[in-house]
Amino acid sequence: MAQPTARNSTMRNVLLAGILLMLAGDFLFALNDAMGKWLVTSFSVGQVVLIRSIGAFFVLGPMIARQGTARLFRMERLELQVLRVVMTTLDTALFYAAVVYLPLADVMSFYMAGPIYVAALSHLLLGEKVGWRRWMAILVGFCGVLIMLKPSSAAFSLSSTFALAGSISFAFAIILNRRLRGTSDTSLVTWQTIGTLLVGGVLTIGNWQTPSSLDFGAMLLLGVVSCGAHLMITRALKLAPASTLAPLHYSLLLWAVIFGLAFFGDVPGPRILIGSGIIVLAGLFIFHRQKVVDTVPPENVPKGVN
Repeated sequence: MAQPTARNSTMRNVLLAGILLMLAGDFLFALNDAMGKWLVTSFSVGQVVLIRSIGAFFVLGPMIARQGTARLFRMERLELQVLRVVMTTLDTALFYAAVVYLPLADVMSFYMAGPIYVAALSHLLLGEKVGWRRWMAILVGFCGVLIMLKPSSAAFSLSSTFALAGSISFAFAIILNRRLRGTSDTSLVTWQTIGTLLVGGVLTIGNWQTPSSLDFGAMLLLGVVSCGAHLMITRALKLAPASTLAPLHYSLLLWAVIFGLAFFGDVPGPRILIGSGIIVLAGLFIFHRQKVVDTVPPENVPKGVN
């Protein structure tokens, strides 16, 4: 009797750890987004992405040394690894390109549609069964996106397109994460960081502006914060079911509104609030209908972050 009780207690603790890591990771992502918006007002997107990627290696360096560099090159499905790096790099670059012109909450509202795209892409790319109720929720979610886009010749903007394309890239990256779950956290985050480093370097050519010590330190800190967020969420998904954690991702929108209002004086307009509300409700319904539970038993969870 004592053994099942102890096991249940362990499972609860693991689940709680996953929830707390997800909430902390989402907070760091929102902080990363606010810092990025502040920096791209003074520096090019390429320069911010480049120095941010260098800063991430303050976190990744000790982890790579612990794992061993040889393991970085022993990867499953090389073609999917390369595609994932492309998608995560597009996600990062397009996000920063969008926040140059749009309020933080507006951009994050587009990204909140990511789980809806994931549900649709899971059927097409992973062969996961999606019932008619979830297809209806997906269509409703797309209506929310259209409300935010307001696709008319007068209102449609390139910055909105950046946010939309970035959110779709984000969804593809999530799908590829599912396909590459056998790859260590360190390897996944390292290669996506190398991808953004290279693209940032290319985009910086001809656009370099010498930053002050404070600005350079802020861009390095941006890399530390974003890397920590990636690692926390990656670990959370190994400790708790995705169906439990996914709704918590909507806390990003709350933080985006708070940071946008506090630091930039941005107040979301009615169109953004209505569209994001529809997206959140559609997403929550999709999670409610999700039947797949992928909890990792405690004995199979690696000790420490790989």
